[in-house]
Amino acid sequence: MSDSPTKLDRQADVNEHSLLLDIEREVMGSDYGATSFTTVDEANRIAQMLDLRQGVKLLDIGSGTGWPGLFLASTTHCHVTLIDIPVSGLRAASRRATEDGMSEDCLIVGGTGQSLPFRGDLFNAICHCDVLC
Repeated sequence: MSDSPTKLDRQADVNEHSLLLDIEREVMGSDYGATSFTTVDEANRIAQMLDLRQGVKLLDIGSGTGWPGLFLASTTHCHVTLIDIPVSGLRAASRRATEDGMSEDCLIVGGTGQSLPFRGDLFNAICHCDVLC
């Protein structure tokens, strides 16, 4: 992975700005610097539909700054693996996982959903939010 900032990296950096986090909290109910339009209510429905709970291994494709994967892991106690391309988004997700005390229950990987670097039977559930748009 290159350390040169891409358009996606710059977007992740912008999304961590405090004013934008305030707006995100007001509109979506979260403050992950999200590039997804998934609301907290929708994330809770995803958790319910995927039957997320302790012992479940969730893969969040296109995770960006960790929304909603880190939120899902924190509320359901599942293990989450985040995968995405922008390095700055992954760095933000790593900081958030550390701040939320979730480093043990979270793996962060640089890569794409098109060519996953995992065995096919490693995960019980997969989510992606606004990745295919």
